[in-house]
Amino acid sequence: MDPRDTAPDSWELEEDAEAPAAAAGLPTAFAALNVNAKPFVPNVNAPVFVPSFLQTSAAEMPASDGAPDPVASMEVAETAAPVENGGTEADMTTEEETWEQKEEPGGGGGGGGQEEVGGGGACEEGAARKEDEEMMEEEEEEMPVPKVAPAPPDAPKKEHVNVVFIGHVDAGKSTIGGQIMYLTGMVDKRTLEKYEREAKEKNRETWYLSWALDTNQEERDKGKTVEVGRAYFETEKKHFTILDAPGHKSFVPNMIGGASQADLAVLVISARKGEFETGFEKGGQTREHAMLAKTAGVKHLIVLINKMDDPTVNWSLERYEECKEKLVPFLKKVGFNPKKDIHFMPCSGLTGANLKDPVPECPWYTGLPFISHLDSLPNFTRSSDGPVRLPIVDKYKDMGTVILGKLESGSISKAQQLVMMPNRHTVEVLSLLSDDVETDDAGPGENLKLRLKGIEEEEILPGFILCSPDNLCHSGRTFDAQIVIIEHKSIICPGYNAVLHIHTCIEEVQITALICLVDKKTGEKSKTRPRFVKQDQVCIARLRAAGVICLETFKDFPQMGRFTLRDEGKTIAIGKVLKLVPEKD
Repeated sequence: MDPRDTAPDSWELEEDAEAPAAAAGLPTAFAALNVNAKPFVPNVNAPVFVPSFLQTSAAEMPASDGAPDPVASMEVAETAAPVENGGTEADMTTEEETWEQKEEPGGGGGGGGQEEVGGGGACEEGAARKEDEEMMEEEEEEMPVPKVAPAPPDAPKKEHVNVVFIGHVDAGKSTIGGQIMYLTGMVDKRTLEKYEREAKEKNRETWYLSWALDTNQEERDKGKTVEVGRAYFETEKKHFTILDAPGHKSFVPNMIGGASQADLAVLVISARKGEFETGFEKGGQTREHAMLAKTAGVKHLIVLINKMDDPTVNWSLERYEECKEKLVPFLKKVGFNPKKDIHFMPCSGLTGANLKDPVPECPWYTGLPFISHLDSLPNFTRSSDGPVRLPIVDKYKDMGTVILGKLESGSISKAQQLVMMPNRHTVEVLSLLSDDVETDDAGPGENLKLRLKGIEEEEILPGFILCSPDNLCHSGRTFDAQIVIIEHKSIICPGYNAVLHIHTCIEEVQITALICLVDKKTGEKSKTRPRFVKQDQVCIARLRAAGVICLETFKDFPQMGRFTLRDEGKTIAIGKVLKLVPEKD
């Protein structure tokens, strides 16, 4: 039990008369405690509990003897809620365990065996319990609650890794995310069965897995992710946060916000005939997302070629290689190194093939399945002793001001004083939640919810940054940056306006001057000022934002020095901040 939940100190001081006696025995009792015991897991398929006196009486005396007949006695036991309750709760967990071991679908084997022990009554009991469960299920809430087993206090903190799922619309990002949460036990089977029923009613039965991440009604009705969904799962060595980015081109700004928090991107490609091609052609999102992920600072890319179980593909190596051949040159152009940064693997999100366990239908793929591959990745280097930098992704009111964001560097602890830039509000951290689990301190790379004191929710905008008071981040309106024009039909001249996405901040900017062109191959800068730049050219330009924004140079702090420029719903350019220009008063 958490010490915070026990009684306040003052009570302990007023000792009762009996207390001293009891207290004497305490230290010994405490010493005998097994601290590292496993958390208690109730067993749910346990046979119905029948008090022993009932069993014997039922067996010895004939029923006429005024003894209740056995079935009746069981039912009595059942109505005694506490007992049965213990039963059902337990029921779910064993079921879950057997299902995690995946011996056979539904964990039938594991559950079935134990139930017969309970004797005849168990069957009726089972039926009654089924009804109860169905009743419960209807009352249950929509939101799946992530089950996080409390780690023993001395366990080393698992490394936090943020994984963003990107790719074209309907490539299967949310479904894979839902499937992973199911395989790692973060969503229980019953919740999924409920989603499956609801999805069937809407004639969308293949969508039920994605509902674990697409929680609001609009996303479910259309089958399209809009917001960046969040969920967690753990492997033996790491703690992962899934960021499920939207694939639709109207929601690219949301996707950039998601990718800017990620350490690792998973590019989901649909291998189905026709779908891969549309995602990859000129207007598809596959290209744009891979590029945005690179600019958002994702170093490692895993390409999941999904829907391999589709009848048009049927785990064929040719199709897999074909997708791979088309992707590699493009990813290389974006800046990923095909040998080190990219890893391809086939999978199927709907059936869960090759996500956790290798697949018999796919003998040609010899690598690790997806989850074990994630676990085996090398650790990310992060400086926990750097200055605090926490770009804000979202904020809301909840008994004070709550902000969400990923801690990029430094570490934050409870009751620490921080400064909110660019407005220079001094705030205090009242409480810290790391992935919805309350902690006292957090290191870099973790997704945090902070409750702040000393600032109103209205005074915060996404894109503001929490900094340590002794080392504020830079803010300003004008900066020089190196930009690569990725796609733009006409030319770009000084005076051109676009939308700047930098870390989590979105602001309008104007290109006020073009300083020089940079040669792509040699890196030489031109002597004369260019009059304009066009597609595929690299230039250094001076940009001026409409308002004050927080940013750092790319050299000092890469996560806050890279940006994308978008206009008319397309990504026009990517760039990095070279230097900040002080304001002239």
